[in-house]
Amino acid sequence: MEARGKMNAFQRDVSKETLFTSISAGDGAPKGVCTLQKKSSKFCGSNYPLSIAFIVVTEFCERFSYYGMKAVLTLYFLNFLHWDENLSTSMYHAFSGLCYFTPVIGAIIADSWLGKFKTIICLSIVYVTGHVIKSVGAIPVVGDQVLHVVLSMFGLSLIAFGTGGIKPCVAALGGDQFEEEHASERSKFFSVFYLSINAGSLISTFVTPVLRGDVKCFGGDCFALAFGVPAVLMILALVIFISGSGLYKKTPPQGNILLQVCQCVGFAIKNRVKNRSRLIPKREHWLDWASEKYSKQLIKEVKMVTRVLFLFIPLPMFWALFDQQGSRWTLQATKMDADFFLNPLLILIFIPIFDLGLYPLLNMCRFNFTPIKKMATGMILAALAFAAAAIIEVKINEHDMPKPVPKGSFLQVLNLADNRVQVTVQDQDLFQQPIETFQDPAEYSKLILSSEQQTLRFNLQETPGSASAFNYTVQEKSVYSLIVYKAGGSISSRLITDMQSKPVEGMAAVRFINALDQNVNITLGSQEVISVNKSYGVSGYTTLERGTYNKRKCQTETGEFSLDLGLLDFGASYTIVITNASGNTLHMWKSEDIKANHIHLAWQLPQYLLISAGEVMFSITGLAFSYSQAPVSMKSVLQASWLLTVAFGNVIVIIVAQAAPLEQWAEFVLFSGLLFAVCIIFSIMGYFYVSVDPEDLKEKEEKEEMPSNMISLVPKKANL
Repeated sequence: MEARGKMNAFQRDVSKETLFTSISAGDGAPKGVCTLQKKSSKFCGSNYPLSIAFIVVTEFCERFSYYGMKAVLTLYFLNFLHWDENLSTSMYHAFSGLCYFTPVIGAIIADSWLGKFKTIICLSIVYVTGHVIKSVGAIPVVGDQVLHVVLSMFGLSLIAFGTGGIKPCVAALGGDQFEEEHASERSKFFSVFYLSINAGSLISTFVTPVLRGDVKCFGGDCFALAFGVPAVLMILALVIFISGSGLYKKTPPQGNILLQVCQCVGFAIKNRVKNRSRLIPKREHWLDWASEKYSKQLIKEVKMVTRVLFLFIPLPMFWALFDQQGSRWTLQATKMDADFFLNPLLILIFIPIFDLGLYPLLNMCRFNFTPIKKMATGMILAALAFAAAAIIEVKINEHDMPKPVPKGSFLQVLNLADNRVQVTVQDQDLFQQPIETFQDPAEYSKLILSSEQQTLRFNLQETPGSASAFNYTVQEKSVYSLIVYKAGGSISSRLITDMQSKPVEGMAAVRFINALDQNVNITLGSQEVISVNKSYGVSGYTTLERGTYNKRKCQTETGEFSLDLGLLDFGASYTIVITNASGNTLHMWKSEDIKANHIHLAWQLPQYLLISAGEVMFSITGLAFSYSQAPVSMKSVLQASWLLTVAFGNVIVIIVAQAAPLEQWAEFVLFSGLLFAVCIIFSIMGYFYVSVDPEDLKEKEEKEEMPSNMISLVPKKANL
């Protein structure tokens, strides 16, 4: 296939079966060398090389391996390594970021040393080794906690280097399989390639959590199996990839291209600075100042790369929004009713709709929907998705807990006495009306404090009945319930701390107040028993999955009773007061402290539709565009640069979140506005960008360098 790069424009249109070498007129008799070019195997009746089937299946297995492992990684940090939430979250994002910085290393190895094929094989072995070490580190009986952490971190480092290193090579190798005249088929290949990514992601996200939770080993969740299955899939990916070795079109490495590019750019800048005099003629392009040392071909290729890299500058903002599906949007979903995976599924639906429906329809309407226009449209859709997310967040906040502020706390009163009670709080203008017995509080009332901690006097007047006063110390940024009850014939009270935010992951939370004169033990699940002391003892909060909890066993000093809790809903926090016993049933009163998530997760569907459509237009188009605009020697490097925009997008999220803490809805609006602004900038840059075919530049260079005494023989079709 090396002969293909030497064909001129005329030769490319004739039969590929026979090519003749050009000979010099001074060389004597022509030595017509007939070169038989190897024809790649194709799918029946199409221009698609058979080799891409191996590449697509390999990518599916690799993505299954990667996303399957990540699906349980945070739970592994929390439940197996026993790290806290902050450390677990930080390590998760550090690993994700590393996976998108290492593609540069893989691209350099591929383009400068081993070539794409060998790089994929070598780094896949590193990848598999990382998975195996990670799986061994998840076996409880292997070593102690320190060894588990060491093995886990070492394994994750190898996985990050492996997956990041092969990312730019697999996509670029797939693009290499197509002839230049089959550019449309190559463009569709990137869609199929992206389809395989999301198919692997979707299936693994369902499978590995089941392996971890439903299968038990070593007396607990089977993390070793959840990590081991992705390891097996990565081994399978490596076997499948090697199986197609004889079909691949392999471009040899071109030397240390990245170093040459850096040296060329550095020399051009240095030479330009040295020749600042107005007497020295200007040059057409600033890189032309490197012509004294570097070839015209290299300078032209560097111009191509720098032009594309300049166009990449605004792109991280798209990824800053897109990657928040796994963080901000997931947190939003935990406040809503239900949970399901949307993005990978929508991508699987949208790719054929766009490739087989929308894009052909636009072409029929003679609308010039260029890659730049597609990517800009994707940005707009992502910005609209975040605007929709902001609207949903505002609606969620209407039923959310109020956030405590400095020198402020929140209070509700639970009147468990026999009569209504008037409550007054020192220096506070609260509770104008008496509180009825067992009255469900409508909302929390705000306490204004004079310092971070203040002792307040609470006056209670039962109507009719006794009056009492109590002093309680209140901390700022806290939420309290004042329990009012009768003790020894007089009114009494107790101040308890409440949950400040909704239960995570859409769970329900419940606590118990025991008004009986005997201790109780409540069994909610198969093994979980909650003990509550007598005489208005209060239990801690227990989180449960949404469901109806009736006929729960409750053991007292006098016997066993049945307790009906009713529905414990998504995201709600409940206080259950056990009031009395009759027959074999305990009677109770249930107060909903934090309101349930009545906004269904289906309301997130519009934002997922928008972000997924935007991803198809932006990501797939950008992947194909970055390949098409790269010189042959720099395909992997430019693919790695494309992946780097994802890494920098995550950096933007961290910077915005840390530098400008805002209400969540306001942060969504900020990101939406930023992407709209970036889209305008990108569109202006794209308007002045002129697409260049690397093959045309190469042919032009060969024509310019062809000696004047060179005879170009006209190729003729021959039957060999």
